[in-house]
Amino acid sequence: MIITFCGHRELYDEKEVKVWLERVTENLIVNGAEKFYLGGYGAFDRLAASVLAEQKKRYPQIELVLILPYLNRRKDISPCDSSLYPPLESVPKKLAIVKRNQWMVDQANIVISYVLHSWGGAAKTLEYAQRKNKKIIFFK
Repeated sequence: MIITFCGHRELYDEKEVKVWLERVTENLIVNGAEKFYLGGYGAFDRLAASVLAEQKKRYPQIELVLILPYLNRRKDISPCDSSLYPPLESVPKKLAIVKRNQWMVDQANIVISYVLHSWGGAAKTLEYAQRKNKKIIFFK
């Protein structure tokens, strides 16, 4: 089972979101989640990666994969196990993150969403996931 994330660049209550992410990701891992696709941009992505790095100490079988929107950019992939560049070679640079996010949603069984308003990239990715009828776990 592949899990991905969709969330804003800014966090409004990091402690609350962290507790929620810990609970949600542990429940998913216990129920068979084995691969987590991470975007690596913004506060929500960083928090998700941090929470999963801690989960990996208890559940070493999970795999954390950083999904890269650009092929020739150096990026620190820690704490991820690996990185992957989806087939985006023909995508214009200004659309690379949007198309990368859509690819992540397409691959995922479940999308974990921290989307609090209806504008911006996270909201567009969430709308895409809803159109694709993905199972979505919403921050409450």
